[in-house]
Amino acid sequence: MQNYDKFINYLGDQVSKGEKMGMNEDQLAKAATKVADYLASSEEPRNREEQVLKELWKTTENDDEKKAVARTLVRMAQKTN
Repeated sequence: MQNYDKFINYLGDQVSKGEKMGMNEDQLAKAATKVADYLASSEEPRNREEQVLKELWKTTENDDEKKAVARTLVRMAQKTN
C-alpha cells in the first residue's frame, strides 16, 4: 500500500467482500474494530495513511470512540466501490 488511493481501495475491497458475505454495517464496523486493534498493537505502519490511522486509533479513549472511527472507515471504504 504505497499511497492513499491504493490504501482506500484496499479497504473498499475488504468491505465489499464483507457485504457480499451478508455483513451489515454494524458487523463490518465490529470487524474493522478488531482489525484496527490488532494492527495498532502488532504492526508497524508502512505509509503515512497507516501512521495516521494508528495515531487516531491510539487516541481513542473508549469503545464508543473506536466504534465511531471504525464506522467512519467503513463508510469511506464503501464510497470507493
